[in-house]
Amino acid sequence: MPKILILSDSHGWTSEVTEIKARYENEVDAMIHCGDSELDLDSKELTGFKAVQGNMDMDFHLPEEIDFKVGKLHFFVTHGHLFQIKTTLMPASYRAEELGANIICFGHSHVAGAEKVKDQLFINPGSIRQPRSAHPGSYAILTADEKLENIDIRFYTKDDQEISSLAYQTSLT
Repeated sequence: MPKILILSDSHGWTSEVTEIKARYENEVDAMIHCGDSELDLDSKELTGFKAVQGNMDMDFHLPEEIDFKVGKLHFFVTHGHLFQIKTTLMPASYRAEELGANIICFGHSHVAGAEKVKDQLFINPGSIRQPRSAHPGSYAILTADEKLENIDIRFYTKDDQEISSLAYQTSLT
């Protein structure tokens, strides 16, 4: 059963990223940082993360986008600022379709949430440092069964308290 940690918009926080990473690194199949870490790609905090560059990141070694697979989950990861993510999901959707990705992870808006549109699942883990909604700062954990019949996204505060109102379940079959 794949399990993925998704984090974004930590904006320079180091101990918090390290704590969240330590909490999950031995039990997840991948760790994603959707940008605006404001850390260098080779920083110890980002070691082990599949990380992309956000609009506030100054390390241009961070890629603008990545795609990778964990079982049948094909991830497209971007910060979102280059895909107008604050106003529409369409440009990111089109890019994910080009890559064959079924999971799109992004940040930038600092608003946590998950939404399935047709055969694509969009996940914004929110910002652990500067949330812009009624919810506290957050990150997400995605779990899925091997057939993608049961996909579960849970959101947590930096202190590991579940934000149950954001929980999302779906299927990609």
